[in-house]
Amino acid sequence: MSLPTFHMVDAAPQPVATFSHASEIDGWVFLTGQMPTWPGEPERPLPEGIEAQTHRVMKNLILVLEGLELGIVNVVQARAYITHFERDYAAMNNVYQSYFAPGKLPARTCIGVTGLAVGALVEIDFVARRP
Repeated sequence: MSLPTFHMVDAAPQPVATFSHASEIDGWVFLTGQMPTWPGEPERPLPEGIEAQTHRVMKNLILVLEGLELGIVNVVQARAYITHFERDYAAMNNVYQSYFAPGKLPARTCIGVTGLAVGALVEIDFVARRP
């Protein structure tokens, strides 16, 4: 068994805390939860509403995947955290599933939380596997 590798991806948003964009060991890649922040513009206001924030989060996750020479097809598991579960669950799901091919949704857990960093409405993390 090898030691983990820790990745920072230049094209991805600046971290909002102390973490790597991803860590990897033995072909398994663990992406840190992404926020709906803007790459290269950490001070820019977050997009408004759950749909816009979910799109931004998914695009940020894809930036990390692409920076590691992976794609959405490599994702095997996801965790989603939303601050207004009852209100936003269906809308978040509609946007989230649009990024995956029909019938190719990864395993997922979705959790309602009382708050997220930077006042976000949603955060999503991924586990991916190299071919």
